[in-house]
Amino acid sequence: MNLKDYIRSIPDYPKKGILFRDITTLIKDEKAFAETINQIVEKSKKYKFDKVAAIESRGFVFASAVSYLLNKPFIMLRKKDKLPADVHSVDFELEYGTATIQIHKDSINENENVLIIDDLIATGGTAEAAAKLIKISKGNVSAFIFVIDLFDLNGANNLKEKGFSVESIMEFPGH
Repeated sequence: MNLKDYIRSIPDYPKKGILFRDITTLIKDEKAFAETINQIVEKSKKYKFDKVAAIESRGFVFASAVSYLLNKPFIMLRKKDKLPADVHSVDFELEYGTATIQIHKDSINENENVLIIDDLIATGGTAEAAAKLIKISKGNVSAFIFVIDLFDLNGANNLKEKGFSVESIMEFPGH
């Protein structure tokens, strides 16, 4: 099964010049979705981790299924003001703006290892912010697994240069 066939490309979304890689066409097909989850689970076997974290919101779709299959706790890294208890926050740059993500302060115990899953890596700003949240929480990032790597935007390479392990299921150009 070629999972790339299940990704829809939408030009000029969310703004002109961005070629958006849409995973809704992948997750609406039960076989493609199952294969994607199975591939993430297989890639995760290389790493030691206590918890699975995901970046809002599309990362939740994949990470919650992986968390369930691996019987690991699931941690949500959310946009600003979406979590009700005390939080750690990190501000970061996106390829088309700025944002803040947060984690509950009680989500990770000291020295716990966390696998971070997201649907896509572009420039890596969101992923770096996620790693900072794990570090602020006194945890360790075991690895990142992305469904899609927009390879020419260098986000995965930037993470690797910072010492992180990075995996992806498929690659596309970002433009």
